[in-house]
Amino acid sequence: MHSSRFQPFRAFAVAAVLQLAAAPVLGAPAPAPPPPGGWLGEELPLPLAVRTPQDLSVKQVAERQYLIFNLLAGGKLAWDNGDYASAATKWEALLRLGGLDPDIDRVIRPLAREARARAGGSGAPAATEAPVTTGTEARASSSAVGAEPRPATVNVTGTLSGGGTLGPGGAVIWLKRSNGETPRPAPAKGKVVNQRNKSFAPHVLAVPVGSKVDFRNEDAIFHNVFSLSKPNDFDTGLYRQGASYTQTFKKAGPVQILCNIHSSMLGYVYVVDTPYYTQADGSGAFTIKGVPPGEYELSLWHETASSEHHQKLTVGADGVRGLSIKVAGDRRSPAFLPDKSGKPRQAQLGY
Repeated sequence: MHSSRFQPFRAFAVAAVLQLAAAPVLGAPAPAPPPPGGWLGEELPLPLAVRTPQDLSVKQVAERQYLIFNLLAGGKLAWDNGDYASAATKWEALLRLGGLDPDIDRVIRPLAREARARAGGSGAPAATEAPVTTGTEARASSSAVGAEPRPATVNVTGTLSGGGTLGPGGAVIWLKRSNGETPRPAPAKGKVVNQRNKSFAPHVLAVPVGSKVDFRNEDAIFHNVFSLSKPNDFDTGLYRQGASYTQTFKKAGPVQILCNIHSSMLGYVYVVDTPYYTQADGSGAFTIKGVPPGEYELSLWHETASSEHHQKLTVGADGVRGLSIKVAGDRRSPAFLPDKSGKPRQAQLGY
């Protein structure tokens, strides 16, 4: 995505910073704040639709720029109203963002210290300390206003091992922010689980909350797909070849998929409540794309593991590469799969 699309927004934010720099010295009478009706508000006031991966990238960058503006200007409004604690909190949060424009950092850092001091703090809280940068990053951040900004999102890549006799393939890996609110994901479109040769294809499907999944019968026999996994339980009823049933998954978590006619059929839909997720391929390799730098909790689900894997993860400006995770294979396969009334049944022969 070319950064020139956001030059007007970036120029607007930088102009706001320069106005702050030209403001009267600290302690001078502050101008009256703008009327409440003129404030844009905390929510991004643009109807940005997300229909493609490119749309999502645009939306993420736009939301980051709007977050920067809100923290910057919101802190100034709080300062003008004498609410120094709120001003300090907003500006400190702004300074914690990775890849911040150096002009914003130069202007806001002393203001944040002064606001914290006036609010009764130490005047130099650790939260406002600049992130550690390499020599190359430091030189890049000293460039003039208008230079190409650093990427707003990065990738997290790694490899899984283990997974018992099934191997690590199909594992679902996702990230949620540990130092802020995780954006709500957009529902996925066009997701299908086929019934083919008396099996589910794919065997495991990961989707965001709110996604609709079509269960499509490609076999020349009847199927009755169902799940007892509450609150995502459902029952398609009996349906023939060429027919399909659509189910919307509204809650996060694993959903075991079964067939009431064929007890050998087993599959999973895993529902995630974050836009930062992926599935491992057959070799265990995975990539989560479009992740903003920050602090996260990485989670992993695999059908052979008795519990989910969780670990803290710092995503820097260059992303994360070479992550290695061992998938537990300690969960035994059930001896009998239940029918849709929940009663166990033996595997059938023939049909």
